[in-house]
Formats: sequence, C-alpha cells, structure tokens
Amino acid sequence: MSTAVIVERIAETSPRFKARMAGALYLLSLLTASFGESFVQGRLAVAAGLIAASGMVFMTLILYDIFKPVNPGLSLLAAWFNLVGLSFEALRWNPAGVDIALVFAGFHCLLIGYLIFRSTFLPRILGALMAIAGLVWVTYLSTPLANYLSPYNVAAGILGEGSVMLWLLAMGVAVQRWKDKAGTAGVGDRMQPRTFDSITRNSIFRRKYGITHCS
Repeated sequence: MSTAVIVERIAETSPRFKARMAGALYLLSLLTASFGESFVQGRLAVAAGLIAASGMVFMTLILYDIFKPVNPGLSLLAAWFNLVGLSFEALRWNPAGVDIALVFAGFHCLLIGYLIFRSTFLPRILGALMAIAGLVWVTYLSTPLANYLSPYNVAAGILGEGSVMLWLLAMGVAVQRWKDKAGTAGVGDRMQPRTFDSITRNSIFRRKYGITHCS
C-alpha cells in the first residue's frame, strides 16, 4: 500500500479517532522499543525495533493530517523531520557521536507544539509541553550538554511528549472546532486562486475595452 493511499484513508477517518490512534501508536511504539532494548536480543530485538518504527511512521502521518488545517506547510515539515529522524534511527547513524535522530525528533516536537498552540481544537498548554520536549531533544546536538543534563532532560522530554499523547489517547480533539478549522482552510484554498484569476481577467478585459463601473 502506497503512502498516498494511506494518507487518503487517514483523511477519511474521524478526527477524534485519528487523535486517539496517534496517541495509542506513540505509546505502543515507546513500550515496544523499551522492551526490545531492555529485555530481548537478536532477532526479537530487531523485530521490536521494526514494530516501534512502523508505529511511529503511522503516528507521524496521522499527526500531519490532524494539523494540516492549521498550517499545511508546517505540518508537512514536521512530518518530514520525524520521518528523516526515524530513518537515521533505523540506520543507527550518529555522526560525531550526536544522536541526530533524537535531534530531528526535537524539531518535529517544536513544530507540533507550535501547531497545537495555534490550533483551536487542543489546549494551548499541550503545545507548551510539546515545545519543551522539543527543546530537550534538540540539546542532543551537544553530547556533553545532553550528558550534563541527564537524566532530567530525558524525564522532561518524555513527560512533555507523553502528556500530549496521553491527552490525544484519552480525549482526542474538539471535533467541531477541528471541522471549523478544516472548513475554513478548505474554503480559503478553493476561493483564493479563483478570486485572483477572476480579478485579473476582469481587469485586463476592462482595460482592453475601456469599460468602467457605472455609479
């Protein structure tokens, strides 16, 4: 199944159900990854890692769809950061000892936090918590700084990000406000090009034939 088909099917789902699915996938991925790293080895550890990564990919696509009405460009950029970070995690690529996957996850959290803050269908405090988590993960750009702040930075990051996902799992989003936001964004996307084109054509026509408005 292609990514486009997956995104299309996600878009057809209820926004509250999507939010709860995102929260469930995040928690499932977190628990699976922790289990794989702590209690199993070999093929089971690899399988646990693949399951966790797959869950995070689906969660990322769902979050993109949820926050697309707020700002489609930033929502897409946030998804890009997380997917690239997951790719680096799968490759175990840590240039110069920097956990680059976690840094990309931090940028994703910062953007999602901003989108939550700008949305009307989630409490703004959740945006602040997600932004704090993002700032914590971005500190991993400096390994000495991250080690100095450990374990408080890890606790703050998991608490901030986890609180948002628990809210999504338990409460979802305010459906009517989400629909209002999506409807407004859709009307704007449909109306703006047509209005501009019609104004341009009318202006050229009037200049060509010398037509002016009559009072």
